[in-house]
Order: sequence, then structure tokens, then C-alpha cells
Amino acid sequence: MPPQSRTKTWVLVVLVLLLVVVGGVSYLGWRQSVPGVTSLAAPPRTIGQKTVVKLALEARRGNIARTEVRLVQAGRAVVALRQEGAFGRRVEVPVTLESAALGLREGGAALEVWARDDFWRPLRFDERPIASHPITVDLTPPRIDVLAATRYVSPGGAGLVAFRVTGAARATVSAGTREFPSFAYGAPDAGTRVALLALPWDVPPGTPLGITAQDEAGNIAARGIPAELKPRRFPTDTIEVKDSFLRLKVPELLPQRPPSQPLLEGFLVVNRDLRRQAEAEKLRTGRTTAEKPLWHGAFAQPRNTKVFANFAETRTYLYAGREVDRQVHYGYDLASTKQSPVPAANAGVVAFAAPLTIYGNAVIVDHGWGLQTLYAHLSRIDVKVGETVEQGQELGRTGTTGLAVGDHLHFEVLVHGVSVTPLEWWDAKWIRDRIAKPLREAGLPAISGAEGTDEPEPAPPAPGARRRAR
Repeated sequence: MPPQSRTKTWVLVVLVLLLVVVGGVSYLGWRQSVPGVTSLAAPPRTIGQKTVVKLALEARRGNIARTEVRLVQAGRAVVALRQEGAFGRRVEVPVTLESAALGLREGGAALEVWARDDFWRPLRFDERPIASHPITVDLTPPRIDVLAATRYVSPGGAGLVAFRVTGAARATVSAGTREFPSFAYGAPDAGTRVALLALPWDVPPGTPLGITAQDEAGNIAARGIPAELKPRRFPTDTIEVKDSFLRLKVPELLPQRPPSQPLLEGFLVVNRDLRRQAEAEKLRTGRTTAEKPLWHGAFAQPRNTKVFANFAETRTYLYAGREVDRQVHYGYDLASTKQSPVPAANAGVVAFAAPLTIYGNAVIVDHGWGLQTLYAHLSRIDVKVGETVEQGQELGRTGTTGLAVGDHLHFEVLVHGVSVTPLEWWDAKWIRDRIAKPLREAGLPAISGAEGTDEPEPAPPAPGARRRAR
């Protein structure tokens, strides 16, 4: 081979080797430079006796292969979580931190997140945390002091509890599994709160009533409410469903019904499914309420009206002599003359004004603290959502819209969307003893006009001649 050719060959070999070396070094350098696992979410600033922390981790390449969470306090590190395996490129890691088990004490600490991926790199340096967050360990639960409460409550009834809470971010009142919000009341720096609670008509005997408070660290405190649950019985009724009623109401309330569907099946859809929709809407509306009482004194029953269907009346529906359904009536049906004026039972703000499935045209007035009144089957609505109304102000006119035949007003009292008997709120003595008295015992401001009178508590209204409505 000529010398010139040999020189060219060597030059080519050297260039190829250089390319291989430079390429290899560049490739290894790229591998080494790829970032590792990153932490996408910071933990809470405070942890308590038992706190669940949710971490979000992401690997730039490969999968997350190892995760570790450490708590460091006073120079001592303790592992709260260690996981190994292929967990994917992006994972959420819930960590339950139990301070006593980890040996933590109140004060400052650091939460360190350690993690590595399975992406190959030429060199693995000493591991270090991918994130370190300063936290405060708070092991002191909130303090709850029950100041006063309604002494006797019954199924289908309501009550009030006043309490003081210290060091809490959230405080709720409960009746069994139902929770009700509480509202600040009284001097701004006193920490006093008030809540109305409602017992459904079918609440089991012995249902516990309590207060739960939780702070930012997740510490929880609970106290029972010193109230006695008194039994109450509710009426029953049987309603015969006739074809004339079905032909009148099913097309109105279920216009999308297939023509081939029997009217009775359509009625059952209305009486079950649409009824459930209405109850859900009442609960939703109950969550929007003024944080102060807007009402004054006893609630007023419309003048010259007669009760012909009772609260929590269990109705058995018969068609052609056989039972086809069973539902509960959640208010009073009040009869007067046709298209009578419908007055607001007390002062408040209109929270709902629209058709409401089986209730037809309906208005819900919010009176604050979750207390609301519902007016249904209206032939027309004369108010709008957000409008302030006074006691006695006309909301609309009675009618037969919804699942009703005879012209009448369906009236309900709701506490946080739970239907309770109107009889209590119509009674000034009940309001004085069950609402005003606990406020007075707690040293809190009175509600205007809620001191009531010494009039005897009225007996439950007896149903008059019935109209087959709902």
C-alpha cells in the first residue's frame, strides 16, 4: 500500500475512534446529567397526632424505584415510609404520620423526601434528599366547651347548641352521621359558635349528638351534646291513585315519557326518582345560608288556612286495590281558597324560586343559620332569588302545580335541607324555650323577637277533610 494511502487510512481510523470516544463520552455525560426524581407537592406546614400527607413524585426518565420519607427533629432522623420497586414515572404517595409512634414532640422539625429512579447513570453519588420541608409538630387538640343546648329534641325536630372552641380551623355539629355547620356568634374574639341541628323523622333511638373540632394539623376533639331524645309518633295514610289523576299529572311532570310506557310506570318514576331529585335540591339549597339569623320571633302560619295533611305522614299508594308505592310527606298541606296569597313565614332572603319536580312551582326562603322554609304547588311565583322579604310579604299564589290536584299550599321548614315539623317554629313558646333560652344561658345576644310569650304550646293540628295530593 502506498504511504499516502496508509496515512489516509490511519487518519480515518483516528477520526472514527475520536467520534466513538466523543460520542460515548457525550452519551455518558447526557445520562449522567438527566435530572432524577422531583417532588411536585409540598406537605402541610403543620402535622398533628395523626396526619396524612400526600406526596407527588415524578421521574424525568425511567420509573421511580425507591421512595423514603424521613422526619428529622433535634438532630434525630426517623423513617416514616420506605418503598422499593417500579412504581411508574409519576406517582402519588400517601404517608400517614403518627407522631407518637415516630417519637416526635411539639416544635419544629423537617420532613425530608428521598427518592431515586431506575434510569442508568455511570456514577451514583451519595444520596441526598430531593426535598426538605420545614414543618411544625402540633400535638395539642382543639378545646371545646359546650355552653348551652336545647335540652329535649325529638325525631322530626330541631335544636340549638352554643359552644366555645379554641384552636380549631373547623367545627361541626352532628346527629348520628349527619353533619351541620356552625357559625360564629357573639363577641368576635370570644370563639363562641352556634349551630342548629335537625333530627330526621326516622332518626334511630339513641342517636348520638355531638360536636367535632379539627385544627390545621388534623388534631380532632369531640364533645357530646347534653340533650335528651324524646320519642315522637307520626301518622299514616292510604291514597288511591286513579287513572284520571295519572292522565292529568304524569304528562305534566314527565313529558319525556315514551308513549308506550304505562301511565302507572310513569307515575312511579315521578313519585320515586323525581321526588329524590327534589330532596337532593333541598339539601343543596340548604348549604347556602346566611351566617347570621335573619328571622324575628315565631314563624307565622298563613291566616285562614286549615291543615289537611301532616308532617312525616307515611303514605301508602294503592292502584286498583294493590299497593304500588310508599313515600313520606315532609310538610303540612294548608288549604284555603283557590289561588290564595302565600305569605313569607318570617323575614329572610329568597334562596330558590323555580319549578321543583313533584313540588311544582316552589319558593325557598333562607332565614339564616341553615333555617329555611319551602312553599310549593304555587300557581305563580312573585319573587326572585336574592330578594329580601319580610314576614307576611307575598311570595306567590297557591295552586296545583307539581304532584297535587286540589289547590293548596305545601309548607315545609328545613334545617340545612332536612325537613322538620313546622309546628315547633309556629310556636312562640317553643322558640323561647328551645332556641332563645340556650342563647341566654350561653350569654349570647338574643334573636330579635325570639323571647316568645307565655302562651301555652298548641296541640298538633288535626287533619281535616283530605284532598288526595301527593
